[in-house]
Amino acid sequence: MNAREFSIDVIKQLHAAGFMALWAGGCVRDSLLGREPKDYDVATNATPEQVRELFGHQRTLAIGVSFGVISVLPSAASMKGRTRGLEPIEVATFRRDGGYSDGRRPDSVEFTDAKEDAQRRDFTINGMFFDPLSDSVLDYVGGQEDLHAGIVRAIGDPEQRIEEDKLRMLRGVRFAATFGFSIEARTIEAIQRQAQQISVVSGERIGNELQRMLASVNKTTAAELLLVTGLLPHVLPRSPLADVPTVSSRGIAQLSQLECSQFESAVVALLEPVLGNGENKERATRFSSALQQAWRLTNDQRATIAWIATHWKTLHSADSRPWPMIQRLLIHPAARQAIAVAVAVAGDSDGTALCRQRIEWPENRLNPPPLLDGKDLIDRGIRPGPEFKRVLDSVRDAQLNGDIDCPDAAVQFALQLLEQKE
Repeated sequence: MNAREFSIDVIKQLHAAGFMALWAGGCVRDSLLGREPKDYDVATNATPEQVRELFGHQRTLAIGVSFGVISVLPSAASMKGRTRGLEPIEVATFRRDGGYSDGRRPDSVEFTDAKEDAQRRDFTINGMFFDPLSDSVLDYVGGQEDLHAGIVRAIGDPEQRIEEDKLRMLRGVRFAATFGFSIEARTIEAIQRQAQQISVVSGERIGNELQRMLASVNKTTAAELLLVTGLLPHVLPRSPLADVPTVSSRGIAQLSQLECSQFESAVVALLEPVLGNGENKERATRFSSALQQAWRLTNDQRATIAWIATHWKTLHSADSRPWPMIQRLLIHPAARQAIAVAVAVAGDSDGTALCRQRIEWPENRLNPPPLLDGKDLIDRGIRPGPEFKRVLDSVRDAQLNGDIDCPDAAVQFALQLLEQKE
């Protein structure tokens, strides 16, 4: 049983118990677009208590019960023979929402019917229901028409929809970019008027939306819409940011040239003018830390952004740099992203061509095991000291340049370096 079959099984059980049950939201939109939904949500006129009674307390989780949502776990029978578990299906009771005092979640909910439930949702393309048992669409908001026309339109009054939940501004941009749709005029005007209020949304949710936008093939469209809607300046950290509109126009042009679809490289291409223009480690580190705090990025994401911003320019001129310097960069996990950024920002070069060629070398050629380490020096009676790193780096450089090719030669070279120092 897969997720689709599981959701249909849940709907069948609700129908058998005398309730109305339908697919709701994004899974309906994706199915009508011919896309495989990532998950399936079910909406019903059964109350949360009735859902729990029907499926049993051992198979249900009441984590979202204050919003009328019960998570239904797969049964033991549906899991038989599976190597990976099915995700729970969220079953939500049709509802109308009270006020949104925090600009994110309703203060209260009241259970209602499908038609009224559709009115509280964000965009028409997400406000449809679908009955997989009768293969029929229930559309109270004109979602099918907008889906066919390629339009992202707020349901009802766009000002009110955005006032209720400020995150909808970023979601609208993401949907438009993802599907190649346009944002309806009144909706985009409402976003522009309220763009500054995106700050009430948590950094984690803002960061999550931006990661989904920028780590996609439609990243340039997303960035253009962020700029047009006025959201971009308000999702970026204020410090140490400089002239956002100017930077963004240039950055979007660079982003459009970026061949890879990874979040960290997209950030560097878009924000390169404020990340240090290459080889400015201090500025790159400072700004990537500000991004981490603003978007709640992981330490790995922060470090990768800073590394790419610091080293892309070196890779762009790799043909004029010492090979050991370039070799150390090419073995970094983000090297391919940095090469892509170098091309996007400064165009192709002999240096990036060299990098693309050599990064394909076999591992034992690109990154051969060191011929010498600190233990080898200690075993030969050399005391650890400040010269250790200098000597080991010099030996490694000689190895990568092909000047030495065996441990004995490496030891002799190290001894010569130490004698010269003395």
